[in-house]
Amino acid sequence: MSSTPQSSTASLRGRIPKVPFWAQILLGLVVGALLGWAAKSGDISWLSTTLGKIGDLFVQLLMLVIAPLVFFAILVSITNLRNVSNAARLATRTLMWFMITSLIAVLIGLGIGLLTDPGAGTGLTAADGAEPKKHGSWLDFLTGIIPTDVVTPFTQLKVLQIVFMAVVVGIAILKTGEKAKPVLTFSHSVLELLQKALWWVIKLAPLGTLGLVGTAISTYGWNLLSKYATFTADIYVGCAIVLFVVYPLLLAGVAKVNPLQFFRGAWPAIQLAFVSRSSVGTMPLTQKVTERLGVPKEYASFAVPFGSTTKMDGCASIYPAIAAIFVAQVFDVPLELKDYILIAFVSVIGSAATAGLTGATVMLTLTLSTLGLPMAGVGLLLAIDPIVDMMRTATNVAGQSVVPILVASREKILDREAYATADGSRLEDEPRVEAAPQPVAA
Repeated sequence: MSSTPQSSTASLRGRIPKVPFWAQILLGLVVGALLGWAAKSGDISWLSTTLGKIGDLFVQLLMLVIAPLVFFAILVSITNLRNVSNAARLATRTLMWFMITSLIAVLIGLGIGLLTDPGAGTGLTAADGAEPKKHGSWLDFLTGIIPTDVVTPFTQLKVLQIVFMAVVVGIAILKTGEKAKPVLTFSHSVLELLQKALWWVIKLAPLGTLGLVGTAISTYGWNLLSKYATFTADIYVGCAIVLFVVYPLLLAGVAKVNPLQFFRGAWPAIQLAFVSRSSVGTMPLTQKVTERLGVPKEYASFAVPFGSTTKMDGCASIYPAIAAIFVAQVFDVPLELKDYILIAFVSVIGSAATAGLTGATVMLTLTLSTLGLPMAGVGLLLAIDPIVDMMRTATNVAGQSVVPILVASREKILDREAYATADGSRLEDEPRVEAAPQPVAA
């Protein structure tokens, strides 16, 4: 009996080796770098434009679902805590570890900045910088949390205000009880739809990588790095120390798990964060890898969305510490011990100002304004921001997965068998509904 077309297709798929998701992104990165270099060196305008359009479309697709995704993810995560025993203690310990790791990261950033003097000998002056249109201050930060209406935060993507509304609605649902069950059911359904849609966008990450990396190189080239070589190296080294030294030590010493296994399971999310430069855009994948690493879904669905908007070791700790030293040295402003203490304080307490979106300009302006440094220093760093932001965001996302593992381990709710067998290479495979067995003809 001849084989059916479906069985032939399935057989063909079985013979074609599937390229892992991480390898697809790596391939996109390499090809994008080569195309960007070709566009820059050959002055090929159409290629630069094409790479820019590809990258912009990928980012637009990510941003399209971010506002509703943040709202419903935070709302559902708040309500999910009722299904977790010792929910208050879990939330408290999560916040505690957020602050501990942020403090470690900012101290590393300060140490590297003081050792290397990133702003010395750059040749940059105050004339090279421009004061940003928007500043970050403690008053703006605190008053900016509460929205003036329910529409503007979604249309203007004010993530902190969206988080505020989601927390309020989530707590209101818990207090209302059974009468709010239809709203909660609706919220769960919408969140599932948004995560499914965003997963389709994530599948386009290799193509987005090609466009974003190619655009960065074709726009800025390699010459830009000369004046910012020390600063850029400092950010990458600082993030690498946190990512590959601090986190593994915490996983081994606190959680008592194999750090290498963490990277095996979480690497797809870290890679996507590096490319997309958005913690919120990476959130569904971060939550997925965290759950596969043994963190209970009820707790992960709270810790990861919350961390995606507040847990920023790269953007809110390492970066502002080194950037503040850089700006102070360029403008010849001496920093004292109290200034370094202020940098640490701002990094630990004000990290929510980054809000999980691309870039950390708000956090930098918040730090500079607290120290009384010139705001024009922000303009000096905008050109190099896309290059350093990739490493910053990768570090952010890794931390957003590490902390739930630490807390789950300490609370003895971590599935260690799942952690030991987690394999990130299979994350691109969406769950399939098995077809019902067909009766065999006599």
